[in-house]
Amino acid sequence: MKRIAVGIALIFSIAVSAFAQNDLQPLAVVKLNKSETITLKQLKTRASALEKQAENLGSKQTLTVDQRKQLLDTMIQEKLIVQAANKMGISISDSQVDAAFISSFSQQLGQQVTESQLSDLIKSQTGKTLNEFIQQSYGMSLADFKATIKNQLTMQQYVLSQKQSDLQKIAATDKEIRDFYDLNKSQLVRSDMLNLFLVVVPKGNDAVKAKATITDLRNQYTKDSSKEDSIKTSSDNGKTYQAGNILVQKSSAMAQSMGWSMDKLVELFNRSIGYVSPVDEDSSQYQFYVVKKKYEAKMLTLSDEIQPETTVTVYDYIKQNLTAQKQEAFLTQAIQDIAKNLDTAANVDRKKTGAELTKLLTW
Repeated sequence: MKRIAVGIALIFSIAVSAFAQNDLQPLAVVKLNKSETITLKQLKTRASALEKQAENLGSKQTLTVDQRKQLLDTMIQEKLIVQAANKMGISISDSQVDAAFISSFSQQLGQQVTESQLSDLIKSQTGKTLNEFIQQSYGMSLADFKATIKNQLTMQQYVLSQKQSDLQKIAATDKEIRDFYDLNKSQLVRSDMLNLFLVVVPKGNDAVKAKATITDLRNQYTKDSSKEDSIKTSSDNGKTYQAGNILVQKSSAMAQSMGWSMDKLVELFNRSIGYVSPVDEDSSQYQFYVVKKKYEAKMLTLSDEIQPETTVTVYDYIKQNLTAQKQEAFLTQAIQDIAKNLDTAANVDRKKTGAELTKLLTW
């Protein structure tokens, strides 16, 4: 019996080794600036990540063999352009990658956060670490996710160095802006909004001192509302407390971002201008607010400001977004065109082609 068990274990070990060797087969070698191999395992990992992202967006699917071939071409193109960029001396720092990473999540959250704050937020809401969340959401580790961002930034920088003058000429036309507005004006609605003067004092390691600080600041304001400016410009603002004006929308998303219930938010909108709240406390801070201005909900015209107290009109906002979309499409096409020109026999050695490649990509 022992001999049979050993025999089965040996066969299993050989099978696992064969699979591992198969996954390590080189599909292509990119050698424009240095030799970099794309293996079957790397392609499988990338395909799995794309399928995971599609699944999270509600579109569960498995890439076809043709789509896997296209993905391999994309991976070759990326390495070609990154190597061309590196050859030109273009490099992206870790701090730039971190900034792009956190900027993306800050936009999704609607507030600026640090990576540490993002990690804490994800932990509190999902019970997962940041790395686990990225793995679940994007099918890759945090390190691989940041490496992908670095490649994208490098490619963008290289293409910009080649196509800057052409890119600057791209802009949304007046007709495109007005057509977009006509098609989407029913959605261009500004909800009820308030301008609040908000003062927040973190408890830190001394809740008693924090409460004394918030009480003093509120007393200063209630005795003389002109103290608002001095409270905002004080050297202590940002050190022991935070004070400033914020715009608040009447929406569930806003209530959630502020850590309030919808009932509390509705109650806030029923307050009159000039109302000074009592000091409010939660587990980490004290705060009070003053209702400064109210803005009623309205359907926006092209000449309206997209947000109160700003200078950006709906027209400007649409123009910026349509221009960004056109420029992104231009850059995507430019990347493909540049990569096509770089994709020569001298720069790329395709190890697997034709029926042999098709067989490998059928898994």
